[in-house]
Amino acid sequence: MPSSSFWCPVFAAIFLFAGSCCASWDLYLNLQEVKRLLGLSAELYYVRNGVLNEYALNFIVPVPATMKELHFTWQSLTSRPVSYSMAVESQDDGAMLPAKFNISALGTIPTTVQTWSVMLPCSGVYDAEVNLVISVNVTLGRNNVTQLNFRRRKICLRDLSENSSGVTQDGTRPEAPAAVYVAISCVCALATLLAIALLACYLRTNKETMHNSGRLLRESRLGSSSSGPFLAPAPVLSCGSSSGSCASSRHRTTANIPPSNPADLHHRIAQLTVQRCRVRLRSIVLEGTFGRVYRGTYTEEDGLEEEVLVKTVTDQASSIQISLLLQEGMAMYGLSHKNILSILGVSIEDHTAPFLIYPHQGYTNLKRFLQKCKLCPEGVAHTLTTQEVVDMALQIISGMQYLHKKRLLHKDLATRNCVVDDKLRVQITDNALSRDLFPADYHCLGDNENRPVKWLAIESLTHKTFSTFSDVWSFGVLLWELTTLAQQPYVEVDPFEIAAYLRDGYRLAQPVNCPDELFAVMAYCWAISPEERPTFSQLQVCLQEFYAQLTRYV
Repeated sequence: MPSSSFWCPVFAAIFLFAGSCCASWDLYLNLQEVKRLLGLSAELYYVRNGVLNEYALNFIVPVPATMKELHFTWQSLTSRPVSYSMAVESQDDGAMLPAKFNISALGTIPTTVQTWSVMLPCSGVYDAEVNLVISVNVTLGRNNVTQLNFRRRKICLRDLSENSSGVTQDGTRPEAPAAVYVAISCVCALATLLAIALLACYLRTNKETMHNSGRLLRESRLGSSSSGPFLAPAPVLSCGSSSGSCASSRHRTTANIPPSNPADLHHRIAQLTVQRCRVRLRSIVLEGTFGRVYRGTYTEEDGLEEEVLVKTVTDQASSIQISLLLQEGMAMYGLSHKNILSILGVSIEDHTAPFLIYPHQGYTNLKRFLQKCKLCPEGVAHTLTTQEVVDMALQIISGMQYLHKKRLLHKDLATRNCVVDDKLRVQITDNALSRDLFPADYHCLGDNENRPVKWLAIESLTHKTFSTFSDVWSFGVLLWELTTLAQQPYVEVDPFEIAAYLRDGYRLAQPVNCPDELFAVMAYCWAISPEERPTFSQLQVCLQEFYAQLTRYV
């Protein structure tokens, strides 16, 4: 993993010049090529008036699978002949066919502006990320040779069409022996039998789960006629006895515990259980189909009232949804950090919905806050500066560092799962009820699981693999949300196509008025390989340096 200092200056320095001098000539990417390759409206010079841009040459540029060729523009600014030779070196000849230039590999640089290209054809045999070097040697004299190495990372995808499978580099189709086909047939038959067995096992398990879920749902809604509905409609709850004493009920706790780790969750709930009559609901802050977030108060034993937020569900919620509420709400149990909103208490009683209680100090949902910052008929609620955006990002980084130090992964880091107060102090929250309160942010891709697919890292999306680096990817999308005031990422991409879109090398575009340094941080978070992404410690150092630069001009 590169050091922290690597991530910050490389993008900004790509437009700076340093290096050796040679005869006067230019070599650059024109405006159209930079826009096509990097999404920026600028020209990128590798050599300008004979001055070599070593920073730009060290930068590895990803080439999407849909991009078949690269374009370069050059011109000799002197009447003396400037000779050149070119070659392409690939690290994976199986995934890539030999590259081809549309001009001669040997010759002299013309005195007029010329744009030439190099074809990068993929073999289509298998998926790969191919590191390659385009070498251009420029000879200015007998002992004066300048070598330029353009580093690219070409994404090649397997061609699934019938005419392209098994084609070698010379265009011939190798003949497979009969034993190979027999072996393939046996493997396919074995795979079919295994799939049938797994399907039968799944159907049996799913049938038992649905039966148990229905039984729990019926039990939760059946009881004495005086017990009332599953969620009491009155927003103010009072104690049931005239003396005002509160009885804590835990008889129904086990019915709502998710099957993943019931004993651990039961222990946590037991430690956090509070008396229901001490909770008073006042007003609804957020509401979904079956989930609600209330603003209310909690009365301590000494009579003092504390402002709280309460997450709960309506009587339309199933037992599975109740279990998910408890499981996700307990994810940050026992944490203590200024940038983490940890749960304060839990209240579970017979025939009523569970209450998850959080401390409330004037916080509001970060996504709703950003959306209110946009222009509206009444004006702007709050105008965020770049300095404020970076400061909020640093607070989130601090909270994520604490989570990872506790060996916890968030897996759903986004502005919807953060809160902010009027002083722009940010806290990370759990994702309990987020699927219901922000349904547009979650999609089911046919696997019966509602996931935030446009915030997930590529490995989490395709293999459901999570790590600290997948949280870094999500942080990059969150940072993009901060700079766009909570716009929807990849709004033009179908959720079912997002995985292929990312594999092709496409990413979110640079937001309007977003500094290059800030967008570079986002881009590094979205590296296809988890090991190439920065850590939160590296992101912290980088953004702290950028924040210090911003404060110098204030």
